[in-house]
Amino acid sequence: MPSKHNPSRNPTGHEPSGKLAHSPNHKVEDIQDLLAQAGHKTQESEFFSPVPEGYQKGRHRYVAVLGTVMSGLGKGIFSSSLAKLLKDKGLKVAPIKMEGYLNIDSGTLNPYRHGEVFVLDDGMETDMDLGTYERMLDQDLTRDNFTTSGQIYSRVLEKERHGGYLGRDVQMIPHVTGEVKYLLRDLALKQNADVVFVEVGGTAGDFENGFYIEALRQLAFEEGEQSVCFVALTYIIEPQALGEQKSKAAQIGLKKLMELGIQPHIVACRAQKPVGGSVLQKIAMFSNVPIGRVFSMHDRDSIYTIPESMRQAGLDRAVLSFLDIHERVDQSHEDQAREDWRVFVSHLTSRKRFAAKIGITGKYAALRDAYASIDKALEHCGAHLSCDIETRWVDTTEIQPAQAAGMLEGLDAVIVPGGFGFRGTESKIACVRYCRENALPYLGICLGFQMAVIEFARHVCGLKGAGSTEFDPRCPDPVIDILPEQKKIEGLGGNMRLGGKDVAVSAGTLAASLFGLDQPGIIRQRFRHRYEVDPRYIPTLEQHGMVFSGRHPQHPIMQILELPIHQHPYFIGAQFHPELTSHPLRPQPMFMGLVAAAIRHAHPDVPADQISPRWLLEAGSPASPSTGNPLPHDSAAQPAGR
Repeated sequence: MPSKHNPSRNPTGHEPSGKLAHSPNHKVEDIQDLLAQAGHKTQESEFFSPVPEGYQKGRHRYVAVLGTVMSGLGKGIFSSSLAKLLKDKGLKVAPIKMEGYLNIDSGTLNPYRHGEVFVLDDGMETDMDLGTYERMLDQDLTRDNFTTSGQIYSRVLEKERHGGYLGRDVQMIPHVTGEVKYLLRDLALKQNADVVFVEVGGTAGDFENGFYIEALRQLAFEEGEQSVCFVALTYIIEPQALGEQKSKAAQIGLKKLMELGIQPHIVACRAQKPVGGSVLQKIAMFSNVPIGRVFSMHDRDSIYTIPESMRQAGLDRAVLSFLDIHERVDQSHEDQAREDWRVFVSHLTSRKRFAAKIGITGKYAALRDAYASIDKALEHCGAHLSCDIETRWVDTTEIQPAQAAGMLEGLDAVIVPGGFGFRGTESKIACVRYCRENALPYLGICLGFQMAVIEFARHVCGLKGAGSTEFDPRCPDPVIDILPEQKKIEGLGGNMRLGGKDVAVSAGTLAASLFGLDQPGIIRQRFRHRYEVDPRYIPTLEQHGMVFSGRHPQHPIMQILELPIHQHPYFIGAQFHPELTSHPLRPQPMFMGLVAAAIRHAHPDVPADQISPRWLLEAGSPASPSTGNPLPHDSAAQPAGR
């Protein structure tokens, strides 16, 4: 009988599989070393809590935000608002969204089920809450800030196949929960976070997120007192027939969370109206939470007003006290951050000087969450340009191309957003044509960029059969196609261009003026697309007046198009998604230009310099792109309050 230390066998006495021995990611010698180590260890303890190398217990704190009663209550908004308050104090924060579904990422989810897909700079396709975190915190996140059950299970199974559990029977507890704890600690270590904000999708009692909640309970136990602050989001109903707020559903939801071993330290009560004192008292009594930490998170005109409301309620100080990190606060940093935010919110909520109507034409118009980032980008611009923006949603799947002109009449600007699939595309093309022929400010995003190319090819270049191979593989003139190098990559999503990419912007163009470039330069934007402008048609398009002002630095990939400003007041398209990088204090330039042009369209008698000398571009002016000079900066181009 071979020795138990024989490196050719694992602790169970079975031969290692051939797949393991020939894994491309693991050398045979490494696997033999692992198995040899296994022979010298016992697994009698039930404790399993892997810790990344270099992790210092007590250095990092955690805030866990959990839901009860129903999903979609705004856990991401609450969590990001609280995280902002702590970041304003000079602390380093790292949010993470933990989803219960088995998908590896959010890339193939239908917007009707889960809202928009938000793409991070590193190419990770995530839940829309990551967009809320990026905008509220004004920081770029990575794939480490997002996980799903599918990712967790995949890691556990991969480790099991590689002998990582040393002969143990792999179970939900402790191995799956152990992977969650490792992930959280690794995030804290990688991003050097003072506080990690953990948002668990769904509600307490859901099967799919139960192991997340159990892992957080274990994390609090292992990290020790004052290490994890639990926040419960619940819902206060107000039946129309009764006309008063009822807390019983909230009580039951909180009780379910407490049955799982979680004692909340803060309770946030979602409601349409401010939650009454008697209801707050009931919630405090049934949850064992002091009434000073029971917060009314009722509906507001803008989510950007929530952080100050939370600060006034003392929630930031309550978290600092519970986690015992008051000494890490930088008061001067907080003073400046609060002033910047105060000015922005003041501009956001004050009476506006201008008003404009902007249409968004897409096939998910009935669901605003499908275009959440566009909605927020417009909100940012409205605050900076003092414009009350009325958004009109046009469902292009419900109208015929001939109806497009009537649907767009009365608008001051149009956005054709991104999307996939054929439905509604002919109506979008009709919308583009109306904007081009009627000098209506236009911004095309991703698919909207491609629709502008097809429309221009058909009605200006005379290519009547122009189209995209996404919709018709046999169209006579495929001006939009998958490039040859992409066709070599097989599999859905395999040939997608995802995440942050460099864009080379030509000098003297509208794009250069928007991004403040007085010479050719590079900007970085986020992409999520598969089809491109076919290089064979670029000379024809350019000869007829289309300007490709942004291109890939090395390859013939068109990334920004525009029409000369003497031909059209504002006509621009981006193959990337500019809305993904718009932040409250740093509004996105292409949206700022669109809103400024919309204001001009709505108020033609107002002098241009009263609208914005930075963002309103007019033919023949000193700031015209034809001069090749950047536009002068004004206060609207800078973070609010500076």
